[in-house]
Amino acid sequence: MNWRIFPKKRAVDQKKSKKREWFDAVLFAVIVATLIRVFFIEAYVIPSASMEKTLLIGDYLFVSKVNYGARVPMTPIAFPFAHHTMPITETKAYWDGVQWKYRRLPGLSDIKRNDIVVFNLPVGDTVALENQEPSYYNLVRQFGWKTVNNQYTITSRPIDKRENIIKRCIGMSGDIVSMKAGLVSVNGQPESLKNTGQMPYKIQVKTTDINFEVFKDLGFAVNEMEQVDATTYIANATSEMIDKLKALDFIKSVSLAVKPETIDDGDLFPLDPNRKWNVDNFGPVKIPAMGWTVKLDSNTMPLYYRAIRTYEGNKVEQKGNTWYINDQPATSYTFKMNYYWMMGDNRHNSIDSRYWGFVPEDHIVGKALFIWMSWDKDATFFHKIRWNRLLKGIH
Repeated sequence: MNWRIFPKKRAVDQKKSKKREWFDAVLFAVIVATLIRVFFIEAYVIPSASMEKTLLIGDYLFVSKVNYGARVPMTPIAFPFAHHTMPITETKAYWDGVQWKYRRLPGLSDIKRNDIVVFNLPVGDTVALENQEPSYYNLVRQFGWKTVNNQYTITSRPIDKRENIIKRCIGMSGDIVSMKAGLVSVNGQPESLKNTGQMPYKIQVKTTDINFEVFKDLGFAVNEMEQVDATTYIANATSEMIDKLKALDFIKSVSLAVKPETIDDGDLFPLDPNRKWNVDNFGPVKIPAMGWTVKLDSNTMPLYYRAIRTYEGNKVEQKGNTWYINDQPATSYTFKMNYYWMMGDNRHNSIDSRYWGFVPEDHIVGKALFIWMSWDKDATFFHKIRWNRLLKGIH
């Protein structure tokens, strides 16, 4: 007698096909790698010289999302491992139809002064795709809105899909920053540039018969030195390099080559005709802090207008001598976020807060930890890897 009353059960433990195994493995790897990249650590490469000599072009870094607390994705629907643009098609790598509000997981610490921080470019909300100018707004000031919008493809980007930038945090929320003769002061205290950063120096020598290998041995980029006359050069250097240079017998004098206060660069933050600032002389500027209330008038609004309107999402307009926020007359404003002042260590070759102002906390990506690879594309084949920089911590 056959007691089987149910049909034979299909084996569910049959082996998966090779294609299915590969698909599952790749999918799992992509999910895990994406979670690590979003919430723990991300690779970053230095594209410009704005942080020399702390960071060099071709340095590959690991950036920690854990230190300051990982930012929950604000644009959740995006192609894995692509930031804002697909590598081949040059199309958007995300869909901004779904936007989440800013939230951040608990971190190990707050941002500290002099931390090296990766963040989204504050003025990267609008971009001219065919132009490498970091700010669409600079293009508009130079050529006019109509010319720029007719000549280039203009797009907008959500906060977490704006260009990633790396700088040093010079000022914290609530700090007052200023700069005079190339020296930054925070809350009235001078903050000397560390030995890893550099400034331009005017170097006068006693003779025209110079062995430039001496300069090279001290770390100078000889090919970038500018010759003013037969015995005068302008060169970027750290304070440590300058101290060693002054000890050489053929050096006549060395001094900082900075702009006088009378020069107005014109294109610096906050683009206020009443503030004649340049890259070596600016401020004082108070950095907004969460809960700080500022009085609104003709003196403060040039500094804080963009933070109030763009970063904190308010409708701001002026009618006569009265400012209106969200259609209500306002004589003051209380900030909802913390802000920071970021600057490059290569002070005369850095587009930073001197140009676009404060960095809001919701733009912060993470803290630079260490260099895992350094590649010098201009070196000969056997010297392309900078071995002395591998696994070097960032300070």
